[in-house]
Amino acid sequence: MNIYNTAPYFINNYQPNVSFLHTYHATYPLQFKEYFLYHCKNPEQKRKTALQKYPSHMNTMKIANQNIEKHLYTITSAYEQKYPIIFNNNVHIIVGLYGSNAFTHRQPIPDVTFCLEKLSPVDEHLKVIIAHEFGHVLHHMLSEQREVDWGAIPWFHPYTTLFQEGSATYLSKQLEISKNQGAYFTYDDTGERWLAFSKQHKREIIRAFLSDMQTCHEDRIYREWFSIYGGTQFGYSRLGYFIGYELLHLLMRKYPELKAITIWRNANYIGIIHSILLEMSN
Repeated sequence: MNIYNTAPYFINNYQPNVSFLHTYHATYPLQFKEYFLYHCKNPEQKRKTALQKYPSHMNTMKIANQNIEKHLYTITSAYEQKYPIIFNNNVHIIVGLYGSNAFTHRQPIPDVTFCLEKLSPVDEHLKVIIAHEFGHVLHHMLSEQREVDWGAIPWFHPYTTLFQEGSATYLSKQLEISKNQGAYFTYDDTGERWLAFSKQHKREIIRAFLSDMQTCHEDRIYREWFSIYGGTQFGYSRLGYFIGYELLHLLMRKYPELKAITIWRNANYIGIIHSILLEMSN
């Protein structure tokens, strides 16, 4: 694992103007390439808005930056002891423009980027989000070992996103980082209320998701069910993560762990997921 931490440059040289942000982003083009391509729309406007937010978050960013690298080693080591893998990917730590909090890159064995301004400085929260993102990497590495045909995966199908997020959440929970089960979904202290609502309305939520699958475009489904900017139907965003985890939980009852989390190697895996969602909705 190679860590590229750009946060010290930002923290030590910060100036409250757009010119500084342009210089910072230009200094680390590789670290910001994926961010600006897929995870930060309207960057010029967001630069101006971010400048208003940075001062109140500077201390929490410093705290998170002091601890994130040691947590990266702790979490990856725990995964390597539990599963037959070694992480050799790149990790990028940036201060973004209040877009995504963390993401994996669009690669078979993906790099990971963490956006410090959106992260909680609480150790447990940092560990959980690191475990989630590296859960994605682990999921891909185990799939690679099982010779998944990456070119055959329908990457933009909502069921693929559902399966990926469910797998990452399931894998992160195997490390038993937090007694707060909701933290595995929200990466902060608000998760218990979110999770309690999700469990109470499980069938209703799944039925609404399946209904949207029949009537809505993929972009709208992604925003409503997987984005922090969604949640218009139930008042809680990212409920697709709960559905995905419940999907994985049921897959684990049907298959051994490795077969369940690599089910997308099956040519009909979209159909398999659809059948399980229907089963869960009844």
